[in-house]
Amino acid sequence: MDENFLQAIKTRRSYYSISNEQLTSNQRICELVSEALIWLPTAFNSQSSRVVILLGKNHEKLWDMVKDILQKIVPAEAFQATEKKIDNSFRSGYGSLLFYEDQSVVQGLQQSFPLYADNFPSWSDQASGMLQFAIWTALELDGWGASLQHYNPLIDDAVAANWNIPANWKLISQMPFGKPLAEPAAKDCQPLAERIRIYKD
Repeated sequence: MDENFLQAIKTRRSYYSISNEQLTSNQRICELVSEALIWLPTAFNSQSSRVVILLGKNHEKLWDMVKDILQKIVPAEAFQATEKKIDNSFRSGYGSLLFYEDQSVVQGLQQSFPLYADNFPSWSDQASGMLQFAIWTALELDGWGASLQHYNPLIDDAVAANWNIPANWKLISQMPFGKPLAEPAAKDCQPLAERIRIYKD
């Protein structure tokens, strides 16, 4: 395995201190998302994954919406910490990627291949996971710091209404990214002997 690829996997981490300084062109960001969408594997070549790219004011609006929604349900004494986290770790960045899975594609495959119908939702999630990892790593290689968030389904309706998201798109996750301002926390790794089994002749 190419050492550069392994190094990219190692350096892809969760960055929670980011700024909105621009490190690459918007075109470059769109290119890496597009390339990942084209080439990442999907079950039955379904290509069910979708991505919404929010930059500038659209990115900021997303996290303002998240705060507004959370303020209605988070206890007042706890909201200040929530707001600080969103402002300093997510909204403070340059942009956000919204990852979706097109449920019309998933349902179409379930109808076309009933023998595997129960598996297609899981395979769709797996495809999204691979796409998120690939884009996250690509952003890292370009100098960006990112993290993966899951404020869905709380924010689904508000986001869909504001950015005209098709009803058949299911929100999976949100990936804010920006210029890293601090190193990520150390990664605590479980012993590999407990995670790998090898059987050979």
